[in-house]
Amino acid sequence: MTHCVFTVQTNGPGLYEFTRDVAAWAVGTGVLTLMVQHTSASLVIQENADPEVQVDLQNFFHRLVPPTTDPAMAYLTHTYEGPDDMPAHIKAALLPTSLQIPVVNGVLQLGTWQGVYLFEHRDRPHTRRVVAMIAAA
Repeated sequence: MTHCVFTVQTNGPGLYEFTRDVAAWAVGTGVLTLMVQHTSASLVIQENADPEVQVDLQNFFHRLVPPTTDPAMAYLTHTYEGPDDMPAHIKAALLPTSLQIPVVNGVLQLGTWQGVYLFEHRDRPHTRRVVAMIAAA
């Protein structure tokens, strides 16, 4: 097994693609596992051709789980880290925090329009870490 830690700089909520970094690192044939080391961000495989897809996903999850300043979220008790914190934890619980991708001869077996994204759920910039490992076939 081989491993790597990718860092993804974020500037607030949104999807940050890092497919090229992962593809450049992947070698051999096996199963690539990615895991984000944070409880307020997620990983997703999503369309990378039309940026409206990422905007719509971000808007959907913001509407599904609004900040704690929204009256609908008044029941939440974990609010001392800001109005975006507990909603970020909920989004991370709803979305994957790890992914598995087949790798064949150093090539990620993603579909034509698929990309690998870190989905940032917090309002302020962060440096996120994603651990990658390839288990040989």
